[in-house]
Amino acid sequence: MTDATNPSADISALSFEEALAQLERIVGELESGQAPLERSIDIYERGAALKAHCEKKLEAARLKVEKIVLGQGGASGGAVSVEPAEFN
Repeated sequence: MTDATNPSADISALSFEEALAQLERIVGELESGQAPLERSIDIYERGAALKAHCEKKLEAARLKVEKIVLGQGGASGGAVSVEPAEFN
């Protein structure tokens, strides 16, 4: 088994992009229907862990962006001001 499909491989050390690439490979393999049952279960388990890792990374990124926006004179009281975009 490669690191991409080994449930015990350390996911926390992966970047968002690495984890997403592994998750995409797992989804492709599961969708093909060619993996034996036990392998399917193993890679599904890893896929669930990769999904949670990606969600955690995305939330951290969202909070960083929010902090940057608020740090640049964003709305007072912790609320982020949202205005419609104008495309000319």
